[in-house]
Amino acid sequence: MKLIKRLIRGIVVAFLASTILSVVALRFVPVFFTPLMFIRLAEQVKEGRELRLSHHWVSLADMSEQMPIAVIASEDAKFKDHHGFDFDAIEHAAKRNMEHPEKQKLGASTISQQTAKNVFLWPGRSWVRKGFEVYFTSLIELLWSKERIMEVYLNSIETGEGIYGVEAIARENWGLHASQLSREQCALIAVTLPNPRKFSSSNPSKYMRKRQQRILHEMKFVKF
Repeated sequence: MKLIKRLIRGIVVAFLASTILSVVALRFVPVFFTPLMFIRLAEQVKEGRELRLSHHWVSLADMSEQMPIAVIASEDAKFKDHHGFDFDAIEHAAKRNMEHPEKQKLGASTISQQTAKNVFLWPGRSWVRKGFEVYFTSLIELLWSKERIMEVYLNSIETGEGIYGVEAIARENWGLHASQLSREQCALIAVTLPNPRKFSSSNPSKYMRKRQQRILHEMKFVKF
């Protein structure tokens, strides 16, 4: 019994030490690969498709200043104020999902939560993965600045089929660098983020254009 307790204690200590060190390191080191990138590559191989991975890390200073404003307006209005979790949004989503179970589930993930999931975890809705998401979200909120969270988020998000980050999608769609993106292009990228493999910023639908206009309006009230 003592051996089992020691073993469990050792595993817990090793997990805490390794994860904390990883989060500290990634406060300074660019994130060149994420679990989702490897998962998508495996899916491409399984389906017999051509391998595609387009990702180019750039600093937040080398992105259009409108890009973080667009994703805050679209994804997480309280990003600058919360500590990783928007409890009002969580409560609203839970209430709406209970009252309308027939509709598509409404999410309430913050940019911090999405960053934790993208960099350290895998897609999924299990309670185990959610538990890890809470843990890593708390760590990056504690050890990273809001600017670093945003920088990693904008470099790691899936922005198209085999495309990751705003620099890659700017090159793919418009032959531009992330720093050259217009306000309208930033808003259009933000529109795709709930499902970037369904919504294409290179060929926006009528719904996407309408959503883009809504985000452009909300951007007027966002500061970052």
